[in-house]
Amino acid sequence: MAKGSIKEYISTATGVEGTLLIPKLIMPTLIEEVEKNLLPRELAAQVWGPSQIKGSSFTVNLEEPNGISIKRVAEGAEVTQDQMSFETVEYKPVKYGIAVRITREMLEDSQFELLKRNIQTAGRRFAESETSLILTQLDGANSTVAGGAAITIANITEAIYNVENEDYNPTDIILGNEIAQDLRNIDTFVEADKAGNSNMMQNGFIGRIYGKNLYRFSTNAAPSSTHAKYAYVFDRSQAYGIAISRDLTVENFTMPTYDMEGAVITRRIDVKLLRSKAISRITTG
Repeated sequence: MAKGSIKEYISTATGVEGTLLIPKLIMPTLIEEVEKNLLPRELAAQVWGPSQIKGSSFTVNLEEPNGISIKRVAEGAEVTQDQMSFETVEYKPVKYGIAVRITREMLEDSQFELLKRNIQTAGRRFAESETSLILTQLDGANSTVAGGAAITIANITEAIYNVENEDYNPTDIILGNEIAQDLRNIDTFVEADKAGNSNMMQNGFIGRIYGKNLYRFSTNAAPSSTHAKYAYVFDRSQAYGIAISRDLTVENFTMPTYDMEGAVITRRIDVKLLRSKAISRITTG
């Protein structure tokens, strides 16, 4: 089938998508796909919503560190002039979307609310896309700690130092799957008094190390499989921001001449790095 053609839809005649959902061939239970561990929005320094964004783009002003310096002044001499300096970050939300089309026969014959289920699954893809955008920006970290085959305590403390050395306060560490596995094999961090809260939660929170919150992200939601071997230490108040000029929007439609129903799901979003020195990345072999 040609990409984008009217034939891209779910019907009783399209093999797996159609026949497997006919009642006589499937049990009346739908086992949903697993929910991936994603990065919560609370990790962003700022999230700007549609009501705050006017136009196709907007600019955020950042005060440059150490913009004013104090100097000693001799008696009777003129006081040295100085002033703050600024830099800017421009956000330009981009539209992402997907359309779902299902034949009326398929809707009638299926035991499940196919359109609703497709919309819910599409929503998950949007959430995964957001995590991918965040990781792409975090890859712009000012410093990188090159680890060996597995992460070490020294790698973690060096990354924390890199952030602190720039006068930022590292608050969180996010981990790829392989890095998380490395930590589980370091005795220091499996002791209850060192790991803190070790309960695995849905949002990927897996505990604390050196007072920093740990979050595991799904490699399958990352920009590449290489991110399984990455970890990021950062100051959540300074690292990155998210701009959403159109939040997740669902528009239902009908196509009477094709006897189909469907939905268009879209969102306009942009993620930008704010201060690269507030982030240190750890890579392993």
